[in-house]
Amino acid sequence: MVKKDFEHFFLFVAISGLTFSFATASDPSPLQDFCVAVDEPENGLFVNGKFCKNPNMVKAEDFFFYGLQNAGDTSNKVGSNVTTVNVEQIPGLNTLGISIVRIDYAPYGQNPPHTHPRATEILVVLEGSLYVGFVASNQNNNTFFSKVLNKGDVFVFPEGMIHFQFNVGKTNAIAFAGLSSQNAGVITIADSVFGSNPPISVDVLTKAFQVDQNVIKYLQEQFGSNKN
Repeated sequence: MVKKDFEHFFLFVAISGLTFSFATASDPSPLQDFCVAVDEPENGLFVNGKFCKNPNMVKAEDFFFYGLQNAGDTSNKVGSNVTTVNVEQIPGLNTLGISIVRIDYAPYGQNPPHTHPRATEILVVLEGSLYVGFVASNQNNNTFFSKVLNKGDVFVFPEGMIHFQFNVGKTNAIAFAGLSSQNAGVITIADSVFGSNPPISVDVLTKAFQVDQNVIKYLQEQFGSNKN
């Protein structure tokens, strides 16, 4: 039964991948957080993406990854684990604009609010029930879109939107997601705002969240560099 589910899922991913290919006449989208220009090539360390291997040296292993059949360890504070398969794991994904993740959830575990700065995400539930949602931008009045998903259900999180998944069941849940980038990036909201290095000024966050300074200090202690 599980094998059949995987076969159906990978067919789904292959079809979905076609929808993630867009023709554009503009500058290429960034494939990393930043890429500062340098005048001399010897001073450069990274490019927007990866250098290409000589085609004569390419082998099947460059397009292969083994391991998504294995459950991730969910024994952590949020009760979830994301197994990422992007260009770092499959070099052949370079320039192809797609990647995949497996997400495991313990009972009542969650993939906390986060955003992918470089990708739209399409998620399918393989096992369990998930409460999912995303928040639209200020332009759309921060409208919240949510749904409870069951086995076989699919949901899309538009690029850059803050979103989450929460396991509402009493058993483990599994989901797979395709992302429209070889390196989608992830910004976990709480970790970024309250756990940045160095920390954001308490005065700034107190003003932004309209709470007492002690609340901000407490949250920074929970998500700061000294968190467990």
